[in-house]
Amino acid sequence: MSIRRSTKSRRVVAAVSLTAAMALAVAGCGADDGGKAKDTGSPSSSTPSESSDGDKGAKQEDTAAGENVDPNVKLAEIRGQRGITLVINQVKRDSGGFVTVQGEVKNGSDTNQPTSGWAGTENLIVEKNPNSVAGAALIDKAGKKRYYVLRDTDNRCLCTTGILPLQPGGSTPVFMQFPAPPSTTTEVDFMLPTFATTSLKISG
Repeated sequence: MSIRRSTKSRRVVAAVSLTAAMALAVAGCGADDGGKAKDTGSPSSSTPSESSDGDKGAKQEDTAAGENVDPNVKLAEIRGQRGITLVINQVKRDSGGFVTVQGEVKNGSDTNQPTSGWAGTENLIVEKNPNSVAGAALIDKAGKKRYYVLRDTDNRCLCTTGILPLQPGGSTPVFMQFPAPPSTTTEVDFMLPTFATTSLKISG
């Protein structure tokens, strides 16, 4: 009996420890800056995906971009620098307490365009998530809160990373996952470095 009780105790302690670790990771992801503006985003995890700019080697850490998204739905088209545009196809609230933004970045210029500026300026985030959209943020103006892209305990973002320079006319799908604002918030401002700010309606 003592052996069984000891084993059961160890399992309970392990389960509690794992739950606590996961709670801390999520708590560290959501961001409330008290209304203060920042220039950087907060990241989390990722998996491979390919760029549609003609470079099949453009693998990223996350395959979520483009999944279950209708490319014909255009919620917003945001102008960036040097002929780059970002088309938002979906802004969806998930049952797990997240908001996922999915879209496609397009190069409308006649020259190759870099993608490094979208990760923000926070050194640790840029280092862990090179050529990513980790610098994105959602602004809940009514609630006076800013939500950054989720990151895991290793500062890897829940967003598209490893985006190769876009060739002329090329494009690549992107996604970003954020902590969800309160259910009463149905519209947020979306920000991504080098792009204009736009308002987005949340579905789901």
